[in-house]
Amino acid sequence: MQGAIGRMKSILSQPAVPASTDLAWRVLALINLFRLLVPLLLILLYVTINPSPVGQAHPAMFVGWLTAYFLYAVATIAAIKQRRPNIDLQTLLNVGVDVLTISLLTYASGGMNSGLAALLVLPIGVASFIVQQRLAFMFAAVAALAVLLQQVMTILAGRGDTGDLAAAGIVGAVMFIVTLGVGPLARSLRESEELVRQREVDVANLAELNQFIVQHLRESILVVDTNDSIRLINESAAQLLQGQPIKPGTPLGEMSPRLLYLLDTWRRHSYDWQLSSLTLVSSDGGSLVQPHFVSLDKSNRGPTLIFLEDTTLIAERVQQSKLAALGRLSASIAHEIRNPVGAMSHAAQLLAEAESLTPQERRLTHIITQNGERISTIVNNVLQLSRRDTTRQERLQLHAWLREFLIEFRQTAQIDEHALWFAPAGADIEVRVDPSHLHQLMWNLCENALKYGRGHQGNGHIEIRTGRAALSERPFLEVMDRGIGIEGADAEKIFEPFFTAGKSGTGLGLFIARELAQCNRAVLSYEPRNGGGSIFRVVFADPQRWEIQ
Repeated sequence: MQGAIGRMKSILSQPAVPASTDLAWRVLALINLFRLLVPLLLILLYVTINPSPVGQAHPAMFVGWLTAYFLYAVATIAAIKQRRPNIDLQTLLNVGVDVLTISLLTYASGGMNSGLAALLVLPIGVASFIVQQRLAFMFAAVAALAVLLQQVMTILAGRGDTGDLAAAGIVGAVMFIVTLGVGPLARSLRESEELVRQREVDVANLAELNQFIVQHLRESILVVDTNDSIRLINESAAQLLQGQPIKPGTPLGEMSPRLLYLLDTWRRHSYDWQLSSLTLVSSDGGSLVQPHFVSLDKSNRGPTLIFLEDTTLIAERVQQSKLAALGRLSASIAHEIRNPVGAMSHAAQLLAEAESLTPQERRLTHIITQNGERISTIVNNVLQLSRRDTTRQERLQLHAWLREFLIEFRQTAQIDEHALWFAPAGADIEVRVDPSHLHQLMWNLCENALKYGRGHQGNGHIEIRTGRAALSERPFLEVMDRGIGIEGADAEKIFEPFFTAGKSGTGLGLFIARELAQCNRAVLSYEPRNGGGSIFRVVFADPQRWEIQ
């Protein structure tokens, strides 16, 4: 948790990249391209045109300074990439080289008549964009003086006249005007660039913060697209569905066929399917997950947001209120229902002993006795359920406990080992559970399998298997049969109270079994068996993790 908080703080405190500095380096790189192209263009003019418009006064000086200028531009590429020295020092050095080189090239070409002095306007304007305006005016003044100085030297050398001084002054004035105009424009561009960059950083930080929040939500969420592929999933949902990270783009059916089936069922119905009790089992088998679907467009066929709710946690919070209500109800049942039903059943038994009863009358007394016993069974189950709050968990060696239980159950049900057999896999498994609760739970499961899971001829066998979940290492046991199985529509209701698919039974056996499992932090689930039949799986809590205080 501390790491997550620290991560969030680092996101919120991430500084913005200085946009103006970054823009200045990009401008500096562009003007360096100017330094690379000018020598190439002037050399081309010098070589191809005869008489040459440039370099005619001092050809050796002209070619030498062009070569030095080109080599300096090449060396500056590495300096700009490494951003060393700093931007101000590099700008000062570049302006000095530009002023010196272009002034000498102008002098070597015969002064202002060559027109090369105008090349200084661009470097001075770019420098005005990078440095403060006061320093930019200094650069313009130095460049103007250099242009005037080279023209004076040209006149003294007898290659120009005094009228060219006016042209030199005009070039100097243009440099001052450019400097004056570029300054405000540079400030405006820097501010705009800085604002855009800050917005980019804010958007990036917000996206990262949103991703952080989604990934660390306690709620488990995922988004699937129209092709039922996962577009987004957080860590909590990935742990519930697969026990490991899931990459976006993974088909939902490949990850969880059950969840894809529930999504398709939701899309096919127009009523509020969120009220349904359909669930799926988590990847470790230790939780029942309730999905909730929200369409992200007007139709139910587009992208869908899925919330996964761990019903095990909710069941634990509701448990105490349920127990209190059951306790009050059971006290009334014991007095108001059990005693009258017992008296009625006893009277029916006495009546059945009379020798003068006709067969029809005996059949009626048998019906009374049989249904009285059924009501007594329901009352006993409800009373037993109301006492779940007295849970006394112990550490049990599951294999040894199962062997003793099976001996008792076989003797009571009068079946042999071939009808109900247990094949332990590997070493014994330790679980933490209330032995009386586990006894009632297993009795209900085995009795249910014996009644419905042995086929029409009653000659199938029931298998009990144990093991550990692949991902969570939580211990489990399974009661498996080869009966006719459970219809798909009934599979969602078998754990509801008073639901029974047959004509006999109270419909409380599996309901009580699941309640007893939840009381011990275990999960009871059903799934069809490959090849026919049913599997009822009990996934126990980790005995090393859950300690009863």
